[in-house]
Amino acid sequence: MTIDFCRAEQLRCAANYEDAGARLGMNDWFAEEYLMEMEDYKQFLATKADFGCSDGFAARFIPSMAFGFQRSLIEWSCRKGRAALFADCGLGKTLMQLTFADNACRHTGKHSLVLTPLAVAAQTIAESEKFGIQSFRSKQGELPRTASVVVTNYQRLDKFNPDDFGAVICDESSILKNFDGATKAAVTEFMRTVPYRLLCTATAAPNDYMELGTSAEALGYMGYYDMLAKFFKRENGTGGVAWGRDTYRLRAYAERDFWRWVVSFSRAVRRPSDVGFTDDGFDLPALTMREHVIRASRPREGQLFDTPARTLPEQKEERRRTIKERCEKVAELVCEHDSSVMWCHLNPEGDLLKKLVKGAEQISGADDDEKKEELLTAFSSGQLSRLITKPQIAGYGLNWQRCAHQATFPSHSFEQFYQGVRRCWRFGQKRDVVIDMVSSEGEAGVLANLNRKAAQAEKMFANMVELMNNELKIDRSTTFRKKQEVPEWL
Repeated sequence: MTIDFCRAEQLRCAANYEDAGARLGMNDWFAEEYLMEMEDYKQFLATKADFGCSDGFAARFIPSMAFGFQRSLIEWSCRKGRAALFADCGLGKTLMQLTFADNACRHTGKHSLVLTPLAVAAQTIAESEKFGIQSFRSKQGELPRTASVVVTNYQRLDKFNPDDFGAVICDESSILKNFDGATKAAVTEFMRTVPYRLLCTATAAPNDYMELGTSAEALGYMGYYDMLAKFFKRENGTGGVAWGRDTYRLRAYAERDFWRWVVSFSRAVRRPSDVGFTDDGFDLPALTMREHVIRASRPREGQLFDTPARTLPEQKEERRRTIKERCEKVAELVCEHDSSVMWCHLNPEGDLLKKLVKGAEQISGADDDEKKEELLTAFSSGQLSRLITKPQIAGYGLNWQRCAHQATFPSHSFEQFYQGVRRCWRFGQKRDVVIDMVSSEGEAGVLANLNRKAAQAEKMFANMVELMNNELKIDRSTTFRKKQEVPEWL
């Protein structure tokens, strides 16, 4: 007898064994046995799916000031044991990661290590005091006797022994891909032998599958190469994920399974309602994005007038030859505000801005860590009102709600742009935020690419939230249409 398996599955979903048997030419008993075997086989296949299992522990302590959605995410990450929280800026990642660290210490009897970007360590220590969690900042690998949580910078990881810790938490984990390969490999290797791990970042870069793959590898779920082999197809061309000399594209039929795999070890939250809670109290102020296009004093060599720079070398040349005009425009805009952040990408940009903007201080890559941290702390506390720096130096983890104005030069990195904006435009900001984007006429392609990546990021987060909610079975409906009969005495 020839059986149409697709049709049999449709009938099985209808749970009508008698009808299934008739249509497949079976008797009722054989149809039921056959479809039950299919169900057993389906369950067997489900056990082969590479979805992260829960190997964690029950949370024993959650601070009383935690919101409902934060409590839910803390409990989930503790049960999971190895997890990633893609929670937007201002949603309380510091509270959640410190609580995870404290609970891991209670469970294992060992310290928990929190790795942070530069200058965020001091901020984390200050926050822990509010939550009633004992923490200690270690610079040379020393371990406290009383505090459960040890906080340090990524750059000091080589001074610690993984055997001393029961959990490792990476604050702003997306910063890992900005490090050189040796540092990133050292962090991954350090975490490999620690039983409990948590990665926290505001948002993964749009369609940056490399980051998702390295996150899964650091958590111990699937290696990066295994991810490529399972969900991606190698292609000759552009537009996919670049890895070495090869380009990979997500297989169309595997897209949903890929995102289901991602949400099996992560939670994506842009607002509390993404995980079924109310958004009351989490309203962002208005954000105004202003684009300023300046004209270069002279066209590029060999041209009568400026045209958009198409290639990366042309865009780099365009950026260098318009430094003076762009910096003068930024200096003009900054004077209108009491406090400003100026994001630059080239050292000559920062040097010129410091000369043009009165009272501004610059943080460059050549500065030592102590000086960087001193200036970042001064700006965070309000002692410094105007700061010039690069996104890769200060674009992660810092809370700058006291500042409501930024001036930036556009680049192709949406993540750096997004993270920079969210230092000021975040939950807890009381004023409307203004972002001035200054570019030249020849950089039209850079702005277009930035807008395209913004749309990709929104799509990626929407996919993750949708699949996450399907897994959690969150019911958002508030309208009840079914009539219910009740006894008369009610």
